[in-house]
Amino acid sequence: MKKSVVALALIALAGIACVQAQAQTQSYPSRQITLIVPFPPGGSTDVAARILAERMRAPLGQPVIIENVGGAGGSIAVGRVARAAPDGYTIDIGQWDTHVGSIIYKLDYDLQKDFEPIGLISNNPQLMVAKKDLPADNLKDLVAWMKANPSKINFVNQNAAANVSGVLFEKLTGQKVHFIPYRGAGPAMTDLVSGQVDLLVVQGAVALPQIRGGKIKAIANLSPQRSASMPDIPTSDEGGVPGLYMSGWFGFFAPKGTPKDVIAKLNSAMIEALADPAVKARFTELGLDVASREQQTPEGLAAFQKLEIDKWWPIIKEAGVTAQ
Repeated sequence: MKKSVVALALIALAGIACVQAQAQTQSYPSRQITLIVPFPPGGSTDVAARILAERMRAPLGQPVIIENVGGAGGSIAVGRVARAAPDGYTIDIGQWDTHVGSIIYKLDYDLQKDFEPIGLISNNPQLMVAKKDLPADNLKDLVAWMKANPSKINFVNQNAAANVSGVLFEKLTGQKVHFIPYRGAGPAMTDLVSGQVDLLVVQGAVALPQIRGGKIKAIANLSPQRSASMPDIPTSDEGGVPGLYMSGWFGFFAPKGTPKDVIAKLNSAMIEALADPAVKARFTELGLDVASREQQTPEGLAAFQKLEIDKWWPIIKEAGVTAQ
């Protein structure tokens, strides 16, 4: 008899918990959402996050607050999201560096198991750019100058993508660079413009305004083909270093276990923002190509991230890339 009473009580409690969870999901969001940017202000990730946060406010009915958390190539910020409550109030804008390339760091979370994909935002061509007075205007001339002036290039290492790009560049050209660590693309770009460093691999959102302003020069687009948002910048293949590619993209992620209904609401707000002509125009200005509608789904981002991991992890391991 006592066992039956206990069993009934447990069933009742489970039912109450279920009802409470459903009520919380239905009322979501009832307060502001924190969107963690894994790098300092001023970088491409920060710019894209702020554009989307402002546009998503209306469909969500709550403000989306940006919090910049730099350090360790973004892995500190992503770890915070992995450990956050799975309630939809803490998410991050992830990318290749933080959700693929960060295996070069000692992580206390699993990139494949500890997150819920919300949706792919954009595909972002990576550019190799140089300080204005570097005596080379393209990739071919850069390699020739480096052969004549060995070990004189200061190469910014502000994230995993830059690290891997630098190692691949050395491997494909036989030239050596001196890696200079930075906490993010914003500070790195400031020093590139002032001429304190020589080369930087960065997304177009950071580089294009400075290129168009004549403050730095574009060396190559590290993609297999030219980008529609920056068609005048030649690829690495065209520059004489075939295979010097680096992937760039943005996507929203939530902690593992976030309810599907909450993910759906966040995804819907993201899709509405990306469909806004003003947002599309701003992204084009920044060199960001909005992801296809199929990739904007949680399933689309999950499949895309898996392909990226399957492609890049063997390359990173073979090259022996580690955190600088």
